Amino acid sequence: MSYEQYLAGDPLIITAALTGGVHGKETSQNLPETPEEIGEAAAAVEEAGAAVVHIHARRPNGERSFSTERFQTIDDEIRARTDNIIIQHSTGGTGAPDELRHQPLRTDPPPEMASLDMGPLNRYDHLTSENTRGLVDSLHEEMVERGVKPEMELFNDGHLNELYGLLERREMGDPVYATLIFGGGTLTRPRPRNLLNAVDNLPDGALFNTLGFGRHQLPLTTMGLLLGGHVRVGREDNVYYRDGELATNEQLVARTARIAEELGRPVATPAEARAVLTL
Repeated sequence: MSYEQYLAGDPLIITAALTGGVHGKETSQNLPETPEEIGEAAAAVEEAGAAVVHIHARRPNGERSFSTERFQTIDDEIRARTDNIIIQHSTGGTGAPDELRHQPLRTDPPPEMASLDMGPLNRYDHLTSENTRGLVDSLHEEMVERGVKPEMELFNDGHLNELYGLLERREMGDPVYATLIFGGGTLTRPRPRNLLNAVDNLPDGALFNTLGFGRHQLPLTTMGLLLGGHVRVGREDNVYYRDGELATNEQLVARTARIAEELGRPVATPAEARAVLTL
């Protein structure tokens, strides 16, 4: 597949990753952690141009939570504060039993989308997120059963191979939606050529989303939208607006929307994003 086929592009889908599951309010007090704070952040990024919010749940003490009940409370807050935004739950995690990884899929109603990590990656100095093929298959099976669109997260080239393996093992609804992730550690090196290569090697017909960590967020997401792909920004992946200046989620989304509009790429509403993703 050549990236040239993407150059026209669908309307740009902006995903806002509001909080993540690692850093907390020690980075800044405006990082949303409680259900109410996450609901308010979702409303702010929807106003700024996001069509999708990527959700991690936090316990009252700020630590990561996988519980269905906590995700349910967050979803209720988001729906009460937003007009039409798409909710995407994270099923990723380090050191969590497989059963816990399924819990975010079991809200009522289920999320319209959920992340699906395509393989192992190192976390910190002593932890690995395993993401075995058995776990990937079981998460995908439950997503299909519950009508949840999988967002395949590819942290490196090996995960691209795993995506092809998943497509051989299981039926996948069109379009395949793959997030290409760039940064340090186990991730693909954040270089322009690596983004071009990743796009070039995607399965035929796949849509792609570009994610860069830290200072790599802005250049790589800009390149991704120029190639006709979609983008993810937000405080989970990058806490700074520019060097030394902390960001809010809505600032990061609004900047992306402005860049897209200047470059002639319309920004998708949630309704338009649903049409592109066939939700």
